[in-house]
Amino acid sequence: MKRRWGTNRGRMAAFLLGMAVAGTTATITAFAEETAATQTESATTGTTEAQAAVESTQATEKTTQAAAESTQMTEPHAAAESTFVPGTSINGLGISGMTTEEAAKHIGSFYASEYQLVIRERGGRQEKIAGTEIGYAVSLPDGFLQELLQQQNAAGRVYGPNVDNRHRVELQSTYSEEALTERINGLDFMTGNGIVETADAHVSAYEEGKPFTIVPEVWGNQVDQEKASAAVRNAAAVGMTELDLEAAGCYFSPKVFADQEELKKLCDIMNQCRDMSVTWQFADSSEMMDAKTICSWLLGTQDGQILVDREKAMAYVTMMAEKYDTSGKTRMFHTVTGRDVELTGPYGWKINRAAETDALIGVIQTGQSQTREPVYASVAVDRSEQEWGTTYAEVDLTGQHVYMVKDGAVVWDAPCVTGNLSKQYDTPAGMYSLTYKERDRVLRGEKRPDGTYEYESPVSFWMPFNGGIGFHDASWRGSFGGEIYKTGGSHGCVNLPPDKTGALYELVYKGMPVFCY
Repeated sequence: MKRRWGTNRGRMAAFLLGMAVAGTTATITAFAEETAATQTESATTGTTEAQAAVESTQATEKTTQAAAESTQMTEPHAAAESTFVPGTSINGLGISGMTTEEAAKHIGSFYASEYQLVIRERGGRQEKIAGTEIGYAVSLPDGFLQELLQQQNAAGRVYGPNVDNRHRVELQSTYSEEALTERINGLDFMTGNGIVETADAHVSAYEEGKPFTIVPEVWGNQVDQEKASAAVRNAAAVGMTELDLEAAGCYFSPKVFADQEELKKLCDIMNQCRDMSVTWQFADSSEMMDAKTICSWLLGTQDGQILVDREKAMAYVTMMAEKYDTSGKTRMFHTVTGRDVELTGPYGWKINRAAETDALIGVIQTGQSQTREPVYASVAVDRSEQEWGTTYAEVDLTGQHVYMVKDGAVVWDAPCVTGNLSKQYDTPAGMYSLTYKERDRVLRGEKRPDGTYEYESPVSFWMPFNGGIGFHDASWRGSFGGEIYKTGGSHGCVNLPPDKTGALYELVYKGMPVFCY
């Protein structure tokens, strides 16, 4: 990767500032004369080899200038015109008496050998990346030294205490991107060596017989690796000699602290859970969850919430559902015709397991005892053996007849035609409930590739109870009942005489039980 450098007055840590990126090129500022300004600080922190070299060069230049007369001086010999005049420096590095080739080599070798990036970490720890480890090098812009020498010669090669031969220039830096990546990945704060994870303050997990307490926050030394890697790359790109990861915002910091009132409140609620219970009512039966069970589900706190073990809560709700659900289970149904038939189907009590788990967790998070009913996906009339009550519709698939029972008495009946057995369009036996009812509907079959439908049947009354299967009038039929359904039946629906269907429509309602047998 290539970078451009320049100087800037200030601390030596400003070694490379002012990045100007173009493709893989950045403009930065390199060591300057003002390195001497950091001598006092260096006395206590240790002067780097780069500082010593610059200071030595500057001392030499000052000695040379001090030795000259107070008036401007010129070099008399033509042979000297191939070297720089006394007092000449580039970005604080002296090049007096050097040829352009010697000056270029001197500047390049100085930066290549002396550059290092010191990375300061939390806790006083530090790591270093040396320029030699990443193939670090710098060079001057093409033709700069030649042009400078020509200017000195054209001006009469003037030097002395009253002549400023100090110059600044943007330098080009290069280093190996692959080597830098490898070096970054090997740093301790990236590999996890000696890392203590930062943690929010939180409430302790359950321990039998012990109250819940607040666990203080931990100020660890765990970095955001993406941020830290980017910070190191940027520092190397602009030639920084020091990078403070803390100042660069690379460390994770706690967000929840032990003295926060909200956390104290959560801890108090969790301790209330040690005395709470949750009771579910199922008619004459009930289920009670005690405080010990509740507390054993508490995992602590996170993001301002009490953490409850969802898997354990779901398992408990599932246990209740398996015990108290009737939907999908086989039940005995006594028909209008006097037969007892075993039926199963979706009608009946069914706990909504996901919703009830959410509700249970919410109750526990309040720390308050509660008696409740579960959240149901479907319900029956009551919890008795005949949970469907005394109002429902029956479809006798063998007798091809429909009965409407209200308050235990048949108030309506009619012959029907159900699904075509020969085409395997059987109307399924089972226990269902009316989904809804609707006037003036067009019933359609499967859509064909050409956009038309297998069939389109306008009906005046539509009463579905099993997906796309339902009661409706069938004006296209001239007769009902008997054995029509075996070869000339419907696509699964219960076809009814048009002159009878309206009365049934007025009697049925959403959720009403429908039994097919």
